[in-house]
Amino acid sequence: MKLTIVAGARPNFMKIAPLIKAIRQRQNDGASIAFRLVHTGQHYDKNLSDTFFEELGIPFPDVNLNVKSGSQAEQAAGIMIAFETDLREHPTDLVIVVGDVTSTMACAVVAKKEGVRLAHIEAGIRSGDMRMPEEINRIVTDSLSDYFFTTTIYANENLKSQGASEDQIFFVGNIMIDTLLQNKDRFFKPDLWDSFNLVPKKYLVMTLHRPSNVDEELQLKSLVSKIVSSSKGLPIIFPVHPRTKLVLEKLDLNFETLHFVDPLGYLQFNYLVQHALGVLTDSGGITEETTVLNVPCITLRENTERPETCEMGTNVLVGNDLDLLAEKLSQLLSGQWKSGEIPELWDGHTAERIVDHLIEIYGS
Repeated sequence: MKLTIVAGARPNFMKIAPLIKAIRQRQNDGASIAFRLVHTGQHYDKNLSDTFFEELGIPFPDVNLNVKSGSQAEQAAGIMIAFETDLREHPTDLVIVVGDVTSTMACAVVAKKEGVRLAHIEAGIRSGDMRMPEEINRIVTDSLSDYFFTTTIYANENLKSQGASEDQIFFVGNIMIDTLLQNKDRFFKPDLWDSFNLVPKKYLVMTLHRPSNVDEELQLKSLVSKIVSSSKGLPIIFPVHPRTKLVLEKLDLNFETLHFVDPLGYLQFNYLVQHALGVLTDSGGITEETTVLNVPCITLRENTERPETCEMGTNVLVGNDLDLLAEKLSQLLSGQWKSGEIPELWDGHTAERIVDHLIEIYGS
């Protein structure tokens, strides 16, 4: 069985690391599985790409398509052109895409046009918000996929409603949690810990990158100002996404407790999350990690494609309601946060289940 695994952005790397580890384990057991790793180059900041190969033990890719900045259409087109050439030069039995970034959708389209079977890891999740580029990527990718590997039963139901059959859907759990649990003992303090005199459970972590939060300057300024004014003097560590940095440079946000820092590697960032009093974010993946780490999380979005993090986990949605945001921060600071549970099969063995299913489908 020949596999082509596609990765292009930070979330992808966290999901392919355990998959490759599981494939290698089965290779050692005698299974006839070969894989080729294609990096589209969608993220090109070192802390958002190369660092993950080093930290998470991912082999350097067989090819980097080097498609970098540009509009979403330009990026998707560049990826499709480059991946089409690569796929023709390197035939495969199955293309595996993960998550919901531009690379995922673009490579899914190419695979199907080339007549290659397609598997989607983290299939079936939906926010219901068509303003999100990621939602469009999910819908397109799932409409083309032959096999769906899902994180929750919510995803299973979404796929069935779009016409997927039972024998195409494999409920395997959350592969990103494999990475979290496999590396939890390796988390380490970033240098900023001592620079800012951080103390466990005495600071907040914030990440923002979605257009609805960062593209409009006054919206971003109001949001950040409300967070600072409602945090009772706690330090706020804000690793700044390249997208957000462009807007922040135009604003005058000088707060003593707000610390802008460069993007961090996986192991350092999750050390910060693990020891934080709470996290404020508009990222979906971080809400999964905070749920498993039992860290309170406030999501600055009106909807989520990961409802289990709210219904079972430690996450709450506040949208753009600044009064609700202040209320939830007050609840967090007073120690009144809800307790959470870990969803079914978020146990660190998702990648193993995926590889087992692939072997069942294609034979060893």
